[in-house]
Amino acid sequence: MKSMLQGAPWLLAHKSMLFVNKPRKISLYGTDYVLWKDGVGKINALPNACPHMGAMLSEGWCEQKEDKSSVVVCPFHALEFDAEGCTILPGSGKKTLPQLQPLELIIQGDFIWSYGGVETKVPIPNILNEVAADYEFIGHTADTSVETDLLSMLLNMHDYNHQNGTHRPLFKIEEVQFGKFIDNGHESHAFYNMPTAKSSLREKLQNTALLALPKVIEGHLENHFPSLVIFHGESALGKVAQCHIFVPESEMRTRTYILMFGKGKNPAFKMLGNNFLQLAKVVVEQDADILSKIYPNTPQKIKLNNEVGMDWVRRNFASFPEIVEPNFSSK
Repeated sequence: MKSMLQGAPWLLAHKSMLFVNKPRKISLYGTDYVLWKDGVGKINALPNACPHMGAMLSEGWCEQKEDKSSVVVCPFHALEFDAEGCTILPGSGKKTLPQLQPLELIIQGDFIWSYGGVETKVPIPNILNEVAADYEFIGHTADTSVETDLLSMLLNMHDYNHQNGTHRPLFKIEEVQFGKFIDNGHESHAFYNMPTAKSSLREKLQNTALLALPKVIEGHLENHFPSLVIFHGESALGKVAQCHIFVPESEMRTRTYILMFGKGKNPAFKMLGNNFLQLAKVVVEQDADILSKIYPNTPQKIKLNNEVGMDWVRRNFASFPEIVEPNFSSK
């Protein structure tokens, strides 16, 4: 199970991604869970298979109680399960002992974390709490399950050369001008600039997301191994913190999604919120597409410049949870 880095914290969702009393399936380490938010905002999670005949609880519904707590209801025989995994069998009138083991959740503000019920090996990074305190939440987008292992997903995200290949159709990137890489073990920072080709007015009208695109994309990626990459962007209108999240659903399936935060300097900044989300959604779609077109386990015979981010991922993956010989600053 080393391929899924058990013992790392995984951000299962932002509270805005859950509707009240609406069950949702999430997966972690090869197990499916049902996640739901009750009427008082409490988040609950149980294994998704009903212990009676295995129906998916996430395909059922929630029943709200007088105190606004709620139970999840199996769609097959309407058995109700509370947050502790207990039910009341028909005709008994008595609550059973827990039939399902709740998934342990760690709630920090609007962030829903979990270690998947295994021993904690690395702490939850505090950076998202800092971002949420300093920026306004814009929204979430691109919640996607990709048929790829976690390592391949992380290598793709830290491959700074793929910007002018995978993302060329969107950004019209002409080159990647790499600046520096700061290596602090499980945290790192990459700085680079990406000049983009000019878009015509017609192109901008056809794809309004281009309105949010500067002539030179000044990239600062803040990385927290293994579950989080934050793209920090700034323009005359304001700042954005585009947070890419990764969750190992199984050994060969990885979920990713984006949480977007912003800080405006100009009233027009708020009007661009949907543009930022649209751009981010297309980025994830392009990454998911290219990952489906890569032969796995192909020996790498060629090495490009600026692969220091990929080296950082490989080193941390191989040594997890230990930190081995971080290179504190390199180009």
